[in-house]
Amino acid sequence: MDASTPPQPYPPAPRGDDADVLHGITVPDPYRALEPEDDPVTQTWSKAQRALFDEHRAGWPARPAFAARLAQLLRAGSVGTPAWRGDRVFHTRRTPDQEHAVLLTVDPGGAERALVDPVALDPSGATTLDAWQPSKEGALLAYQVSEGGTEESVLRVLDVATGEVVDGPIDRARYSPVAWLPGGEAFYYVRRLPKGSVPAGEDQFHRRVYLHRLGTDPAGDVEIFGAGMEKTNYYGVSVSRDGRWLTVTAAQGTAPRNDVWLADLHDADPARPELRPVVVGQDAKTGLHVGRDGRLYVWTDLDAPRGRLAVTDPTTPEPEHWRDLLPEDPEAVLEDFALLDGAELDAPVLLAARTRHAVSEVTAHALATGDALHTLELPGIGSAGGLSERPEGGHEAWFAYTDHTVPVRVLHYDARTRTVSTWADAPGLVDVPAVTSEQVTYRSKDGTEVRMVIVSPAESADGPRPAVLYGYGGFNIALTPAYSASILAWVEAGGVWAVANLRGGSEEGEQWHRTGMREHKQNVFDDFAAAASYLIDQGWTTPDQLAIFGGSNGGLLVGAALTQRPELYRAVVCSAPLLDMVRYEKFGLGETWNDEYGTAADPVELGWLLGYSPYHHVRDGVEYPSVLFTVFDGDSRVDTMHARKMAAALQAATSGDPATRPVLLRAEADVGHGARAVSRTVDLSADQLGFLAAQLGLELEAR
Repeated sequence: MDASTPPQPYPPAPRGDDADVLHGITVPDPYRALEPEDDPVTQTWSKAQRALFDEHRAGWPARPAFAARLAQLLRAGSVGTPAWRGDRVFHTRRTPDQEHAVLLTVDPGGAERALVDPVALDPSGATTLDAWQPSKEGALLAYQVSEGGTEESVLRVLDVATGEVVDGPIDRARYSPVAWLPGGEAFYYVRRLPKGSVPAGEDQFHRRVYLHRLGTDPAGDVEIFGAGMEKTNYYGVSVSRDGRWLTVTAAQGTAPRNDVWLADLHDADPARPELRPVVVGQDAKTGLHVGRDGRLYVWTDLDAPRGRLAVTDPTTPEPEHWRDLLPEDPEAVLEDFALLDGAELDAPVLLAARTRHAVSEVTAHALATGDALHTLELPGIGSAGGLSERPEGGHEAWFAYTDHTVPVRVLHYDARTRTVSTWADAPGLVDVPAVTSEQVTYRSKDGTEVRMVIVSPAESADGPRPAVLYGYGGFNIALTPAYSASILAWVEAGGVWAVANLRGGSEEGEQWHRTGMREHKQNVFDDFAAAASYLIDQGWTTPDQLAIFGGSNGGLLVGAALTQRPELYRAVVCSAPLLDMVRYEKFGLGETWNDEYGTAADPVELGWLLGYSPYHHVRDGVEYPSVLFTVFDGDSRVDTMHARKMAAALQAATSGDPATRPVLLRAEADVGHGARAVSRTVDLSADQLGFLAAQLGLELEAR
């Protein structure tokens, strides 16, 4: 928008007197009329918001150059860790010119073929590959795709040799694991009950575990587990390599705990497994894996917030029989493990992947005792994950690695020689800018030490710079070093990008998570404000050059930050956010998150929510930062109503000049909360960076 052009006034919003009376408390909701997306009033308002956004975007001089540079940096493509079935391998790869990663197989003879190409299925790019699982022999592949960003996966099975679909579609399979039985004739999976068989508004819930036999009507699948349990439960299911042991897990929504059962399928009907409780009613997470040696390996944070690995006999799986193989490390979080027990090894080896203050390390141990052998040499200070081995045994393991300047690559470990090599690089060659990354420690409001990574141009310069502070702080999710086109493009242009490892994440284990959830959620916002103050006090930036950025739960984070400390930030990017914390459970998957946040149905927990709910803390006459909300109409996790109501509230309340401190809403069709085509990523990120550059004064010339 040209500086001489008078600012377009904000579109009038339908303000009303709606309110909820909860536990004797009146909670105003003036913009409730904007909740239904398909209401004509909402559509008229949204169309006007789009016009306002377009008008401002036309005046962001750095946007075209950012778009070009982001496209270049994303030409690195991607590669995924392999899944081996004998001499056949399955993995994903996205070449520089592809919109989505393609699932490939390499035949035993070495010929590579595409099995599932989302763009071949849908040239529009709106279809995504959500999950896949080969059968134990590798002859069949179960895969799940969804359309328009909805993540409403439909499950099918194809014949790997011919590429033909031989079973399915099975709908209502969102977030479903697939656990094949040997022989490929049947598998366990998770499916929601059909619409009409559950109460109105609960279609996203009521999952069950089923047994499906190939070639049969899914309507006749045998229900194995889940009846009479919590409607918001998520279930996990797996079957051991030899087909003998079935594991079922249940977690209420995203609660940081689960229950675990184990069944012996030996000489049993797989449609009627006798599930034995292993861990039920404990405030902990546990996962089971039966090794090829017949031992039961137990990953758990029971009595070990940073995780430990125990062993027992699967016939005595209860906690009183566990023996620690890898005890809890007081400073590192155990993330993953792999078993290497090929006959060619002098002794079996256990690989363990940990994060130490959000930086990955992989170590080798004696499988029999857990004694440390050596530490694997990684390419840099980064993130390693997705350990995989040959299911039938061997001396090799594969895992992914990335850091701030290295696109994801797959590394190979040979236990015979104790060496690490590159199995597959990202397929595209990219000119990556020179940057410097450093991890710093600062103190939050209550004195807690918090770590933060600051990425800056390799060539130092005097004085503060335009800076972006990014955070998440929730759901036990860690922010670890990773290749990011947005970060590199911003820093290459002369800016600074900081990532704060706030409480609520998993960077320091489950206790770190617990101190940032429920009644402790304010700790996360305090950690974030302290990170901003650190960047300012240490001379990295100034309040007029500082922006904050977050999405989903991170959108809640920046929403709380801008309402609690508006003077601390110049601009905000708030993507797919939660903002009305009183009504969040009534939309999308909100009801599955009430263990993380609390529920308005409880008077005490309502107090927690009202204490920080961003929508309810917008105050008239405050000069708020500039805000760009980005939302996606296919988002079935976080409803777009949050951003609409918050945008309307801020536009009405802020004393900031709409020409220089605008509140904008960018709505995008046919995409959702998760995966998207590369061109869509470029367009969204260019808008976000273009907005930030215009607000913070970062200049960028076209390359």
